[in-house]
Amino acid sequence: MLNAKKRGFAIAAAAMMAAASSSFAFTPAVVYDQAGKFDKSFNEAAYTGAERFKKSTGVAYREAQIANEAQKEQVLRNLARKNIDLIVAVGFSFTQAVQTVAAEFPKVKFAIVDDVAKGANVQSVLFKEQEGSYLVGMAAAMASKSGKVGFVGGMDVPLIRAFGCGYTQGAKAANGKVEVVSNMTGTTPQAFNDPARGGELARSQFDRGVDVVFHAAGGTGMGVLQAAKDKSKLGIGVDSNQNHLFPGFVLTSMLKRVDNAVYDLFMAGKNGSWKPGIVTMGLKEGGVDWALDANNRKLISKDMESKINQAKKDIISGKVKVVDYRAANSCPVK
Repeated sequence: MLNAKKRGFAIAAAAMMAAASSSFAFTPAVVYDQAGKFDKSFNEAAYTGAERFKKSTGVAYREAQIANEAQKEQVLRNLARKNIDLIVAVGFSFTQAVQTVAAEFPKVKFAIVDDVAKGANVQSVLFKEQEGSYLVGMAAAMASKSGKVGFVGGMDVPLIRAFGCGYTQGAKAANGKVEVVSNMTGTTPQAFNDPARGGELARSQFDRGVDVVFHAAGGTGMGVLQAAKDKSKLGIGVDSNQNHLFPGFVLTSMLKRVDNAVYDLFMAGKNGSWKPGIVTMGLKEGGVDWALDANNRKLISKDMESKINQAKKDIISGKVKVVDYRAANSCPVK
């Protein structure tokens, strides 16, 4: 009889412990835009951060992807209804949807990468894209033999203009006489998922004498980098390290550490330190950088590396200030 009672108590205690542990379980989610998690760029960086979180904590995460612009609110709501603790939306196109759905689910934490969304339960993560773009602009100007470098942006919005403006500032700092040719792909989110158009714009720039092109265009940039290889010119990647895609033809990549942002968001949610508000990540915070590895080592001379890294230190210290197009509403250099 006593043993039966003991077994009963043990079973009850185990059930209580399981219930307690489940009540403290943390489940985050990440939502990708139409380009998808294997776009080799922005979304893939987010996926990399989520995977790093999973491997380091053993905590699984949920993921979703929109098939079209109209699905944003629906996808966010579906996750919020499933008791997800923290939902990270990847990309500025989610801003309005995050604001709307976050207001409907005040107990769920939301985060948006690349824009500011309002809400008492929303964290917005921004980057100083101009700082990383400045560094690759220096690399472009120093590597260029023609004195002409190019920029292909995705959707024509201030965020993408900030990439181009930072790039131009860096190029001019390295070579005051360099000419910068710029094109935007379009005015809708589809501009980030049109590699054929990206290739067309890059080829047009190469035909004008440009020999290095930096893209800030998501999936569209795959066309830019392919065109650089086809024309035996140089491309510059963005967001993720894209040096390995076309070794010898990608001068460097402007790293936008969306992986760090997603990892940090998930970790903060898990350990209870997550807070609503705005977080901005620049060179100092590990939010942006430039890529140097075995795939582009032969393209970056020691002198170039030294000058770029010195500029990086000067930007972090405040000695060099890179103008943010979004704050100035214009670019100080052309």
